[in-house]
Amino acid sequence: MTTRTLNSTLALPLIGMVCAAFVYSLWDAYAHQPPPAASPAATCPAVLHHSSPPVLHHSSPPAPALAAPAAANLTRFSSNEAVRAGLSLRLAEYWTNLTATRVQCRLCPRRCVIPDGYRGACRARVNIAGRLHTLVYGKAVAVNVDPIEKKPIFHVLPGSRTFSLATAGCNMNCNFCQNWEISQADPARTRSINITPEEIVAAALRAGCRSIAYTYTEPTIFFEYMRDTARLARQHGLRNIWVTCGYIEEEPLRELCQYIDAANVDLKGFSKEFYGTYTQGMLDPVLRCFGVLKERGVWTELTNLLIPGANDDPAVISNMCAWIVATLGRDVPVHFSRFQPNYKLLDRPPTPVGTIRMAVAIAQGYGVRFVYSGNVAGDPHESTYCPACGAVVVKRTGYDIDARNLRDGACATCGRKLPGIWH
Repeated sequence: MTTRTLNSTLALPLIGMVCAAFVYSLWDAYAHQPPPAASPAATCPAVLHHSSPPVLHHSSPPAPALAAPAAANLTRFSSNEAVRAGLSLRLAEYWTNLTATRVQCRLCPRRCVIPDGYRGACRARVNIAGRLHTLVYGKAVAVNVDPIEKKPIFHVLPGSRTFSLATAGCNMNCNFCQNWEISQADPARTRSINITPEEIVAAALRAGCRSIAYTYTEPTIFFEYMRDTARLARQHGLRNIWVTCGYIEEEPLRELCQYIDAANVDLKGFSKEFYGTYTQGMLDPVLRCFGVLKERGVWTELTNLLIPGANDDPAVISNMCAWIVATLGRDVPVHFSRFQPNYKLLDRPPTPVGTIRMAVAIAQGYGVRFVYSGNVAGDPHESTYCPACGAVVVKRTGYDIDARNLRDGACATCGRKLPGIWH
């Protein structure tokens, strides 16, 4: 699932992209180029943005603030810097004026209080003279056509292609992030291309994609861009896939649910201590996100990356599986994925395959019907099995998909309907 940043000189050809072949050739030409070196700012958990007197968009009384971690390492950022870097200065949504020049962002549980001339922790929203602006609207750092299974999404349109999109930035600071070159990057120091929602939808259709995936970094930080693209995609018959850490406030989440068809939420661990130590975030808002997605009928799959010595204790996995069954039900697909040393967490070995199989067995023991192994080549738990007769319904070997035993969303062997989005 690694991705690379794209050179800004690709802006014109990408915007003019008119066929699937060009999408593939575009990526192939640049996939092996080294990404730009991360700057010191790129690895900071927070960057400050400009602020000016905000117009209250979605200004209903804000929900009580969670006890979010203090916003640290905010850095100065001016509108002139944004212009020089070619960034967006579109007015953001979900924020409140605290004073004439100080704003509070209400997009994610960090609820950053941002002085004039600073950016929030995600590095993507800036306060300019008391108004909060998004720096990344229309500024893609990664664009690709992927198998939908790469997200991973296993119960939505198996074998189809999804048009994948990301901007720079994230509202967590996971020290094991596999895409840290862009998720922990400063948008002002990261090469991006200009591509509008209309151009994204047109490119996805011409590439033969059946969905658009907001992925690679944390799509919540480009909320307005994602929402506008998803709304337009819906009008053109495309599905929308949100690949997320689930760190979003309830009000914007509920708006987003109007346009998102499916989500893969990364439940990074199942303890407050893990979230505080490894992500600089909080567990409770992520659990709340799952609940809202279920309530709003968004198809949801769950990924848990197992890190040796961090979140792989059998008792913790058991507690998580018990919560999944009690809160989300037995039909939520659960993906246990192998960790590989990356970013700042280089002192741990790759996850033993035995740990993945242990987690799969625990989940199955709690009654989870669809449990998958990730980053384990050739493992039988890549495939989807009928919970009634045990037949292989969708056979997977990496991204090689055989769904001949799936007919109209049911097992062709016994007729049992399987949960998911199959058309």
